[in-house]
Amino acid sequence: MTEAYSPSSHPAWRRTLPLLLAAIGWVLFWYWDTATAMVAIWARSDTYAHAFIVPPISFWLIWRKRHELAPLKPTPTPWLLLPLAVTTFFWLLGELVAVNALTQFALVATLIITIVSILGIGVSRRIAFPLAFLLFAVPVGDFMLPQLMEWTANFTVLALRATGIPVYREGLQFVIPSGNWSVVEACSGIRYIIASVTVGTLFAYLNYVSLHRRLIFVAASILVPVIANWLRAYMIVMIGHFSGNKLAVGVDHLIYGWVFFGVVILAMFAIGARWSEAPRPVSAGATSLQNVSRAIPSTLVVVLIAALSAAGPLGFAAINQADKASPPQLGRLTLPADWTEAPPFTDWKPFYASPSAMLQESFSNGDQQLGVYIAYYRNQDYEHKLVTSTNVLAVSNDPVWAVLSRGRSTIHLGDASLDVRSANLLGKKVGLETNLVVWQWYWVNGRLTSSEIEAKLLAALSRMRGMGDDSAVIMLYAPAETAQASLAAFAKSAGPKIDALLTRTRETR
Repeated sequence: MTEAYSPSSHPAWRRTLPLLLAAIGWVLFWYWDTATAMVAIWARSDTYAHAFIVPPISFWLIWRKRHELAPLKPTPTPWLLLPLAVTTFFWLLGELVAVNALTQFALVATLIITIVSILGIGVSRRIAFPLAFLLFAVPVGDFMLPQLMEWTANFTVLALRATGIPVYREGLQFVIPSGNWSVVEACSGIRYIIASVTVGTLFAYLNYVSLHRRLIFVAASILVPVIANWLRAYMIVMIGHFSGNKLAVGVDHLIYGWVFFGVVILAMFAIGARWSEAPRPVSAGATSLQNVSRAIPSTLVVVLIAALSAAGPLGFAAINQADKASPPQLGRLTLPADWTEAPPFTDWKPFYASPSAMLQESFSNGDQQLGVYIAYYRNQDYEHKLVTSTNVLAVSNDPVWAVLSRGRSTIHLGDASLDVRSANLLGKKVGLETNLVVWQWYWVNGRLTSSEIEAKLLAALSRMRGMGDDSAVIMLYAPAETAQASLAAFAKSAGPKIDALLTRTRETR
């Protein structure tokens, strides 16, 4: 009778569980820095604080299944070593270019595949959701911030105007008769959305059996907090407006937001509970899924897992050791004909943290003014890298500069054409407004791109080929009144000279 209730009492489980724990411990040993970095994000960010309870919940969900698992015979699935090699490679790519989301996702996926490889498909099918739920521990979602902030601003302004309140909007900032408001990261609703999806997915699993009901509730847990956040932002502005900006403008702003979110989510769960389904009994035939002989010993599978999982960190250590180079020194930019150095015409500077070298200069050609900004990166790591969500044209709480709009432009750099990112910036000082147009693209070891993903991939492949990670962001900016002509003319004549400057810098490593 005890075998039906305790997997550890079954001979096959007594052999497999120690191997499973050893394999998990081995993976965590090699990827300890990635694991601790993930926990550090949980600790410092309220957005991902929920991740602390994700592993305990997954363990609890598996523990609930112990009666179903006990009669099953764990059988290793060696073909899963192929996807394990893929996740190890993805971790290596992410580590080479310091992408937290990729390395941490690869770590969690490696742990999941390790468990499934050792226990086998038949056993793992019973605990598929608890294993997949571990993915909610990966702190990813910040990439949605700009779009969510834009949507929140759009809805709030639209709702205010529909209410009859006049609004003047500039990017994510807007003015109503009672005061000034701005949409910042805390207004994006990302915390509500991630928390709602995590809890909503768990609720759907525990309360529904049919797949379509689960999917409908998960979809609702995504849409409801988005719409609720829009309403929250609008109501906060209205409360501030009618209270003379005495309410909902300080700490109570956040308190009100969480109270409102809590009420909405509780209502969503209360409604969802009306359609709860009773769990289906497990058929007797399903308990004999693993009564097949093993084609390969569990010990051999664990040894192969150990070798594959260690290959990523060992490979990174070898590449990183061979990749080190001295700090770069950017020289002077050779000027195109008709352009001369000039005093700065604006105090704007993009927020790019800790470049290895930086150049920012202003030029003029008659009545045309233009600026060049280059941030050069070498020996990149998690605190010092080119492409990251914190490297921006202007931070959201900048008291002077704000991004009004973003777009794309096709420019000519000498004989080559490139689709680059463009943005309109507004600078507001006392009694003075400045409008700038910025063109931006990346240079990665001689390759040009405006895609952040492509820039990361090019840098990773460059490091794997032993060419280093030398990368730079190039920005041209000019006053909006003359930007169209001056930016195009300067880019065409100076593009090859900028490339030559960066190439010379690369060759001195």
